[in-house]
Amino acid sequence: MTSRRTRDRLISRLKGQGISDEQVLNTIRETPRHIFIDEALSHRAYEDTALPIGFNQTISQPYIVAKMTEVLVSTGPLKRVLEVGTGSGYQTSVLAQLVEQVFSVERIKPLQDKAKERLNQMGLRNVHLQHSDGGMGWPSKAPFDAIMVTAAPEQVPEELLVQLAIGGSLVIPVGQDQQQLKLITRQSDLEYKTRIIENVNFVPLLAGTIR
Repeated sequence: MTSRRTRDRLISRLKGQGISDEQVLNTIRETPRHIFIDEALSHRAYEDTALPIGFNQTISQPYIVAKMTEVLVSTGPLKRVLEVGTGSGYQTSVLAQLVEQVFSVERIKPLQDKAKERLNQMGLRNVHLQHSDGGMGWPSKAPFDAIMVTAAPEQVPEELLVQLAIGGSLVIPVGQDQQQLKLITRQSDLEYKTRIIENVNFVPLLAGTIR
């Protein structure tokens, strides 16, 4: 189920859903999604679906990973990117192959530990991990050229907006029952421009940490 044909079928489906950035598509094709999920589910690794990873969390469906990544990289060359919600490490690994440095925070320590092993297995050395409350971001490493949030707050956290560099972009799902994926660009110290991408369905962004 991890064959080239299986992966190519997924890429064809993503193209059919409107993903057109060849660099993003190639990265998803070459990234071994099966190592980021439990072995019992590995036969479903290249289906376009979210899968459970424990702690009431999921690995996002490939379409969402592709869409959020495509939106982010379309904003220009990215040197420093913050990811809020490492989860399985799959989205982290995709980002790490497309930008210079990824700073990723995760509130659930066992998930972060597993993600670290997988990222090391892939030989990705440009990822920096921190166990912390995701809604607070990583202020000591700011400013960031871009921020990607992989869980949905009810409202956009002010703490994340101020960690964007001027001209930087935040890709984030927002809402409770009805969620929208938004692209927010910081145009000046106090001015932000928002564009709605599409409706989405993410686990909620929760406060606090779990060891």
